[in-house]
Amino acid sequence: MKLLFLNGPNLNMLGIREPDIYGRQTYADLENYIRDFCGELGIDCEIVQSNHEGTLVDAIQAAYGKMDGIVINPAAYTHTSVALLDALKAVMLPAVEVHLSDVSKREDFRQISYVRLACCRTVAGYGFEGYRLAAEHLLSLEKQ
Repeated sequence: MKLLFLNGPNLNMLGIREPDIYGRQTYADLENYIRDFCGELGIDCEIVQSNHEGTLVDAIQAAYGKMDGIVINPAAYTHTSVALLDALKAVMLPAVEVHLSDVSKREDFRQISYVRLACCRTVAGYGFEGYRLAAEHLLSLEKQ
């Protein structure tokens, strides 16, 4: 199985940005965590982070015909990006939305998720472990 792990704006600032919400581990720590569990699960992974919406759309489109699924943490674009939603719908790959924090317990505007409309599951509030839970879900779909 090949999975694209897509991370949106400000995730490159993990460990610095609001550590009381996002923790003290860095984005490099997250990348290492993803690569480690993918190795354990026999998943080929590609990891992309961008602060630019168009770059994220390009990565989703590039996954078409190449990847078996997408794990996406759209970060702030969760609440604003119809472009990411449309890209996910266009490629028709199974996708899981991930959030490090429990967005259901945060500000009202964080309750809106456009990308969720194109995802088969949402995992929120599990920190880094959410990425593994998302990958395991996609792996289970492939085995069905």
